[in-house]
This record gives sequence, structure tokens and C-alpha cells, in this order.
Amino acid sequence: MTRPPKETDMKREHRVTIRLTDTEFSIIENAAEQAEMSISEYMRTQTMEGQVNARFEIVADVAEIKKLIGEFGKIGSNLNQIARYFNQGGIISTEMKNEIRKSLRDIYEMKYEVMKMAGDFHGSN
Repeated sequence: MTRPPKETDMKREHRVTIRLTDTEFSIIENAAEQAEMSISEYMRTQTMEGQVNARFEIVADVAEIKKLIGEFGKIGSNLNQIARYFNQGGIISTEMKNEIRKSLRDIYEMKYEVMKMAGDFHGSN
């Protein structure tokens, strides 16, 4: 069964060509996919009607996020204790320097974990 011909006023006879960088094309391609549209349909809708509402699904590892939040809380508490010690006139000692280094190391390790998780999330799109 063949497709019926389009009415004359609905037939798309004009072509518009634009050049995009790889990044721009990737953004548009992903947005069209999220909106469940072809790229042409997405671009037409964006141009004629304005913003297209895309549907995003975010999947998060809640247990891992809760673990990170707990670790951030512990580090924050340690840093508050260190700040309180110095604000009360505490003298910097080897033990205090080691505690500061440990807290900073923990923060950088957690930053790496968060970046890794974000990279995994970004890579899944």
C-alpha cells in the first residue's frame, strides 16, 4: 500500500542548510532523541514554536550517593574541629598537619569518585 500524496500546501519544498560543530550537532541530536523526534522535526519545532520539552530519565545509585553524603559530613565535621582549634589560638602541630592532610586527601578522593560517577552518567547518554 503506497502512501497518499501530501497536500500541496503541506509539502515541504524548501531546504535550509546550516553548518554545526561536532558539539553543536551532538547537543541537537541528543535533544531530538530525548524528545523522541527526528532531527528535522526537532529543528522545525524549535524554530516555529520555541522550546521543545524533552523527557529525561536520570538513574542514580542512591546507596552510593548516601555513602558520599555521609563521608562529606564526616570530613566537614573534622574540618570544623580543626578550624575551631585554630580560632581558639591552637598551635599547629605535626598531628594537626597530618589531620589536615588526611582531610584534604579524603576530599580529593571523593572528588575523584564523584567525577567518575558523573563521567559514567555522562557516558551513558
